[in-house]
Amino acid sequence: MTDGRAAVLAGAAVATRAMYAALRRRPPGGAARWRRTNHAGRPVTLHAGPATALGAACAVAAAPGTPRARTAAALTVLAAGACGAYDDLRGAGDPRRGFRAHLTALAHGEVTSGAVKLFGIGGAGLAAGAVLRRRPVDALLAGVVVAGSAHLVNLLDLRPGRAVGAVLVLGAPGLVGGGPAGCAAAAPVGAAVAVLADDAAARTMLGDTGAHALGAALGLSVVARYGRAGLAAHAAALVAAAVIGDVRGRSPRPAPTGCRGTGVLSPMGVVQRSGG
Repeated sequence: MTDGRAAVLAGAAVATRAMYAALRRRPPGGAARWRRTNHAGRPVTLHAGPATALGAACAVAAAPGTPRARTAAALTVLAAGACGAYDDLRGAGDPRRGFRAHLTALAHGEVTSGAVKLFGIGGAGLAAGAVLRRRPVDALLAGVVVAGSAHLVNLLDLRPGRAVGAVLVLGAPGLVGGGPAGCAAAAPVGAAVAVLADDAAARTMLGDTGAHALGAALGLSVVARYGRAGLAAHAAALVAAAVIGDVRGRSPRPAPTGCRGTGVLSPMGVVQRSGG
């Protein structure tokens, strides 16, 4: 990996691990704020979420490329993570699920955590697309891919190690391919590697913070790799996944609040976990 992929991969892993250790030592707001119960009733922390978001963003910012593109990519990852963090910390216990429920609430003047994620991550994706692609159609497709990828990874966060493993699998083709896309893929892959063991052992979890951030970073690697046809294909698949998740999310089913792995889909058509 002579094109910078190894450096980005290692940088993301080291930065993520350092931030994860720092959060474990001194969690902002106290340990209870970052503690949840998983699908098996075991206590887990949300430390992996902000650690991977910040680690991936730092790696993206330091990756090869123009300063404008690096800045846009890093800010997009941070924005996706911030929207996820809002839901992790503020959206716990909200029983409403699906686009319709949250858009209806918004029409009545209530801004839910689901609406924040919908418009926040969607806006960040479109802004990144406008910076990374010149033609409006390509910019729109890029925005859909970035936002859709963020929600897809969150959708896959059903059990310990599943979302992190998905990031590794989905990022591998871009990483192996090399070039700008390879460097872009190295950031989320490196961050995911850093927390894989702890997440798989159910000591921590990505939460919406890490899932959205890593997903957005994966989307950026897709944007770097494909032209219009490839972006259109990815966008169509991601929109279909979001629609299916939204439909399933409106189906009534009992589940405990704050547990990962319940199979319940949350406001954005993603899995309901602690924090949203």
